[in-house]
Amino acid sequence: MLTAAKERLQIPDIVCICGSTRFMAEMAEADLRETAAGRIVVRPGVNMKQPHKLWADPAGAEALKVMLDDLHRAKIRMADEVLVVGDYIGTSTTAEIRYARALGIPVRFTHPEVDPAVTR
Repeated sequence: MLTAAKERLQIPDIVCICGSTRFMAEMAEADLRETAAGRIVVRPGVNMKQPHKLWADPAGAEALKVMLDDLHRAKIRMADEVLVVGDYIGTSTTAEIRYARALGIPVRFTHPEVDPAVTR
């Protein structure tokens, strides 16, 4: 349904950027390049590793993290493609890659050597 609506409305491809928040600067660069290539980009918008009053309270921080994880999975679902940024992937990014692939969404890497599907 979303694909047909996007075609009918002539909405460009949507790329969801995934990766560790340690790569926020690299994500911004990838966002710039993907946008310049004519794609709509969605990516993490919150870096909880940086201090902020929105997640200063541990209980509130945990609830926010759960909500942000759900939000990011929604971004993956609406994407035509996932771009994994960085030369390291942790458990959260690995789970996002598996989620995208389970949905049949292609996954691309800025550093293909970190693809968990590649046999080393």
